Amino acid sequence: MSAVALDPMSSWLLLDVQESPQALKVLRQAFAGLKYFWLFDSTEFQTVREQGPLLIELQDSEALQALCLRDPQLWRGLLLESAASTPALLAHLRRMLTVSFGLHHRAMLGYYNRQTASYFFDACDARELSRWLGPIDQLRWFGGTWADRAIGSQGWQQLRNPGLAVAPLAVEENLSARQRERLQSCLLEQHIWRWCQSMGTDYVTLSSHVQQGLALGFSDRDVLDGWLWLRLLHPRAVLVPPPAGLTQQAGLDHVRRQWQNDQP
Repeated sequence: MSAVALDPMSSWLLLDVQESPQALKVLRQAFAGLKYFWLFDSTEFQTVREQGPLLIELQDSEALQALCLRDPQLWRGLLLESAASTPALLAHLRRMLTVSFGLHHRAMLGYYNRQTASYFFDACDARELSRWLGPIDQLRWFGGTWADRAIGSQGWQQLRNPGLAVAPLAVEENLSARQRERLQSCLLEQHIWRWCQSMGTDYVTLSSHVQQGLALGFSDRDVLDGWLWLRLLHPRAVLVPPPAGLTQQAGLDHVRRQWQNDQP
């Protein structure tokens, strides 16, 4: 029986440049000889390529590989292991950028952001993961959800490609209902995290206020923000739901008048 030659595995960092501006400076100063590729090149996002991620080959730099593991807060992004050629890997990563949902909607998927990755890949079953990872054998990142970040419980996440026999990832792959739901959760929880940062309020309390507002039907972002302001001003007020049939803004105004009139 003859031996089968296996393609060598290569290591890469998909650096989230927007989250890691200092890392880009270090890369250019201390690791100028490494090969790297702007992921937005050769895509519809090319005009803003430096706002997108940078794919950096780590194979020839044990020093940078060690830095990525030792200081993941500086080198923010995804660590990849793949036996694919560079063109094949780039083509797949670029195909992952644009997705569709419903019949007439498309969007850019920022899967290279470690918070987004923590929601999106969590929504994939084994077959979906095989399609989305494609030529990527292993994916690692330091992070978690926005709630994890808020309470300081981030850690290393790792995914291995199940390697199931599936069709290749489609152009503008259609997101599943579960994937859409998790990405919506990502956006909502990011909004809560930003409120916490600006107001100095703990995440659990603010998240509870948001869920209460959503239960009242305040799903519009401006109305929901108005509700948060109101709830923070009246943290102990007893809530009586507004009458049915009101618009979201009218419902919020009703609660505001009720609480203001209840003040001594």
